Amino acid sequence: MDADPSRQVRVRFVTKLPPPLRAPPAAIAVPADLSRMGLSEIVNSLLAAAEPDHKARPFDFLVDGELVRLPLQQFLLAKGISAERVLELEYVKAVAPRKQEEPCPHDDWVSAVDGSNPSFILTGCYDGLARLWKDGAVCTQILEGHSDAITSTRFINKGVETEGNLHVVTGSKDRSLRLYKCDASVSMDYPKRVGAYKILRGHTSSVQSIAVDPSSDMLCSGSWDSTIKLWAIEGSEEDGDAVSLKKRRMNSDSSGPEESQLEGLATSTFLGHTQCVTAVTWPEQQTIYSASWDHSVRQWDVQTVKETWNMFCGKALNCLDCGGEGSSLIAAGGSDPILRVWDPRKPGTLAPVFQFSSHSSWITACKWHPSSWFHLVSSSFDGKVMLWDLRTAWPLASVDSHKDKVLCADWWKGNSVISGGADSKLCIAYGIEIV
Repeated sequence: MDADPSRQVRVRFVTKLPPPLRAPPAAIAVPADLSRMGLSEIVNSLLAAAEPDHKARPFDFLVDGELVRLPLQQFLLAKGISAERVLELEYVKAVAPRKQEEPCPHDDWVSAVDGSNPSFILTGCYDGLARLWKDGAVCTQILEGHSDAITSTRFINKGVETEGNLHVVTGSKDRSLRLYKCDASVSMDYPKRVGAYKILRGHTSSVQSIAVDPSSDMLCSGSWDSTIKLWAIEGSEEDGDAVSLKKRRMNSDSSGPEESQLEGLATSTFLGHTQCVTAVTWPEQQTIYSASWDHSVRQWDVQTVKETWNMFCGKALNCLDCGGEGSSLIAAGGSDPILRVWDPRKPGTLAPVFQFSSHSSWITACKWHPSSWFHLVSSSFDGKVMLWDLRTAWPLASVDSHKDKVLCADWWKGNSVISGGADSKLCIAYGIEIV
């Protein structure tokens, strides 16, 4: 199949999108050298012919479940598909940010973000403070108490309010975790400073990662001390969780009211990793996954506190997340530019089922989309945030919001990506349509 510009391919456009975005099903002939932008123009022309008020938009195209990222004739040749048949092209809304908001400034590196609450973004910073950002724009609360950089932040119960409070956990280089209750209705001209109601101590080195169990009763933490520890979120002196109770003042000035502050001990410790545990995730009630600089991904049984599966991939790992169909796939990135995805249901092989290699430096974060089997976001020391779809090896979009290393990234509200970096900014890219 040559590059003859006069060559044509007969195609039929199909879609699962609602009726205003459905093109006529009749087969038409299109130039064989069209790329997805040219195909988008044709679909938009067909839609505008049927609906004059239609606003042109970019589309992506799938053939047999794979996204088309080459001119049509090159794609057909690469896949061994005959150009003589009518090619069925399924079109979907293109996944790319349409808008980027003004960044939210911090006083130091933004090292952690959590976008699981639709109304607030939670950030952790190297200045030792966590912050709640209302609607991703205004800092309403500053969570204080850590004596060193924050490395991980998490909403508990995915940020669902309990009695008007948002429950938050933070982990720090000061070797502790702290639990906070934040009033979701607070409205002030300046951020309210909030102290932790409970401190969790036990790690002998920096806390690097935190995950909350699906029932939101427990959390786990990974540390530079090579261990994973399990903690009870709630607890009182009666159940043995509180090892000490001390008074602290709620405000930095000495005239402020005092509040009680619990300290908790770990309920279990998972041993097996030989270097820093950089990432933990808790996708199912009885299963925790971890990643480490010891080049391994490990699966743990919560009840027996035993390792049940491991995989050595030959790279120091920085991040890990579970997702895909049935949350059965593991994505991880680390000390090279390649984001890898494994399927632990396929025993006996260490080969990733997907590899994405468009970054140019270490990967710092990867997160599956909360409601899509196909989509992931990743961040890297190369200063980029990239959006991925399992159906193509090319990134769907590269977001260049940061001026320095990107340290963390997450999805927010299903249609936005949030990220933090060494430029001391929280960046938000909006308008990502994932069906």
